[in-house]
Amino acid sequence: MAALGHCRDARRALVLAGVNLAILQARMTSTRLPGKVMAPVLGEPMIARQLERLGRSRRLDRMVVATSTDPSDDVLAAYLEGVGQPVFRGSLNDVLDRFHGAMGMVPEARTVVRLTADCPLTDPQLIDAIIDHHDATGADYTSNTPAVRTYPHGLDAEVMRAAVLDRAWREGRDPYEREHVTPYIYRHPDLFRIESLSQARSLAHLRWTVDVPEDLEFVRDVYARLYPTKPAFTSDDIVALDRNSSGAGS
Repeated sequence: MAALGHCRDARRALVLAGVNLAILQARMTSTRLPGKVMAPVLGEPMIARQLERLGRSRRLDRMVVATSTDPSDDVLAAYLEGVGQPVFRGSLNDVLDRFHGAMGMVPEARTVVRLTADCPLTDPQLIDAIIDHHDATGADYTSNTPAVRTYPHGLDAEVMRAAVLDRAWREGRDPYEREHVTPYIYRHPDLFRIESLSQARSLAHLRWTVDVPEDLEFVRDVYARLYPTKPAFTSDDIVALDRNSSGAGS
């Protein structure tokens, strides 16, 4: 009974403190590489590889994948639900509304971390560092993509207070703000405290996101070289590869 009471106390403390909720936006209708989120990477769908890496974060408490109600996303939703991954389905084009719905699945969320499903080389340690910086500065919104980028394309993450995302959903009217989720926030530094995280050595020339077939080929090669001997390979491991380059479309 003592152990049960301890578990209840821990759950109560979690609810009171709030949780860090990651929302991963994903869809099958990519213009340049349709279906990329389900493309195989070392025998698993690309989105599964990204979720595996995100699972190594020490700061993310919950994860919801936000996809659309469009029939094209049925196969994606079915796969995710089949592996036990919580999914929210909403508007295909009003992605801000979709995020707001996904956030509603976790009412105790204090902080929301926006991620996109075209980043299978996502860095959980970097995400943790952005959340740590966000908390330490008392920011409303924090990202690692300031005006002068220093991290590779494909490691992007945005952290915001849940109340701030809610306000953006209520007040954002511009179609660009609805499609891209966070512009209403970072366009209004007069309303919100905006912070960012950079690193001393710029790797902004590196392209690790997946938009075109050449990007997917690069990611598959990275996984083939690193994953079999080190499943939790790091960004430093990727940088060290002789294959690493700026990639296609840069």
